[in-house]
Amino acid sequence: MHRKIMIQGTGSSVGKSVLVAGLCRIFAQDGFRVSPFKSQNMALNSYVDIEGLEMGRAQVVQAEAAMEIPRAFMNPILMKPNSDNNSQIIIEGKPVKNMDAQSYFSNSDYLKEIAKKNYEIIERNFDIGVLEGGGSPAEINLREYDCVNMGMAELIDAPVILVGNIEIGGVFAALYGTIALLDEKDRKRIKGIVINKFRGDLELLKPGIEMLEKKLKDDGLNIQFLGVVPYEKLEIEEEDVLAKKINTRENKNADIRISVIRTDKMSNYTDFDALSHYPDVTLNYVFKADELGEEDIIILPGSKSTIADLQKLKDNGIYDKVIELHNAGTVVVGICGGFQMLGQEIRDPHKLEGDLEVIEGFGLLNTTTVMEKMKCTQQVKRELVEDLADTILEGCENLKVRGYEIHQGVTDGNDKNITLEGGYIFVAKENIFGTYIHGIFDNEKFTRNFLNNIRKRKGLEPLDYSFSFSEFKENEYNKLANLVRENLDMSKVYKIMQGN
Repeated sequence: MHRKIMIQGTGSSVGKSVLVAGLCRIFAQDGFRVSPFKSQNMALNSYVDIEGLEMGRAQVVQAEAAMEIPRAFMNPILMKPNSDNNSQIIIEGKPVKNMDAQSYFSNSDYLKEIAKKNYEIIERNFDIGVLEGGGSPAEINLREYDCVNMGMAELIDAPVILVGNIEIGGVFAALYGTIALLDEKDRKRIKGIVINKFRGDLELLKPGIEMLEKKLKDDGLNIQFLGVVPYEKLEIEEEDVLAKKINTRENKNADIRISVIRTDKMSNYTDFDALSHYPDVTLNYVFKADELGEEDIIILPGSKSTIADLQKLKDNGIYDKVIELHNAGTVVVGICGGFQMLGQEIRDPHKLEGDLEVIEGFGLLNTTTVMEKMKCTQQVKRELVEDLADTILEGCENLKVRGYEIHQGVTDGNDKNITLEGGYIFVAKENIFGTYIHGIFDNEKFTRNFLNNIRKRKGLEPLDYSFSFSEFKENEYNKLANLVRENLDMSKVYKIMQGN
């Protein structure tokens, strides 16, 4: 018999995504086949599943925690913002169209059908479904359109656990106020509450918990208090850039300094997570031209709006500074949109990104990109060519690398593609390389060799140390599961899923 539980929050960044991941790992440890599910996700950070379908990264993390292969049915609706009021809408892993908020909500009946249809895949194939809500269920102005919070819970008759974040203050008001704003039938779906990210003396919190429980009971609600999850620093990927709070990761003992250019529509920032764990690396996120000049490597990341971000780099002086530093010998790397920017020009004949049809690139690679209507989304495994001498990737010959592609543009040029098969996706020459492969630095042999080449340029000895990102993540998922199991009443959680 299939069981389900839905985690909703009093607001964004209360820890819903990470708590879902923790529950997924616990249920998997307990012998169940479990799947995460978030019907509607808004994020620039996405992934491509084994069928070439696009999905939000948060559900990838949760699937990994559940010891399952990430699949797009775990996140059937993905919104990738183009502007404050417009997003690319991806349905069941495939881009459909760009929509503003009003157009999107006018399709709410269809979106609810998509959500229900995809959850039914989980009902048929998994013992347990762990659903994640979005933002807060108390967006009462949007309830009739909702397919991600109480609207989703209603569609599949799921019990709800409400989570509040004590770290930002006002947790009792947030929990009680959220419950009070809901209509009666939604209120009754809430079966448990959790306080998250607690620091301090739990004894001081207990009277407040008791008072909250009494108020809920006086209101005629049977909502159980399930526990307080303490704050613990875990390297679990969170849903979006706001939650992650990208900052410089200063390592005073590091020999190699990397600057990632932080653009307005930066996507797939997780491309650099593995790099941040190398002991000889310090990773910085750079917003201004005057912050550049001390690094060994500059990385131009992926972008949801490559042309607009490139124009912004020209306006703020980063464009000229990168060219100057490259000419002085600094290594420059471009990933996806950054790879496109490094070429001679980007053309957008169909005006997919805006009114500008052509923009000059950095001119550091002899390539041209044309934005096409068809989006490329696929997982890739490639072998690098035999001759990489005189490039920053010397020594990577015959290495196999894997990752995934998500891009609208098609790139071609006179610079040699350095993969043995597949399209024009990886170029390297002298002190520069560009690639469409997201997750390139998750390939430990490739990354260690690349970093050792930087060390040699600086007159430093190469290191044998490599970093297995997959093993690291497994350890973090297990630590998360232990934290959640020790601080939530899991017997009550199981009873809630059984309808008790």
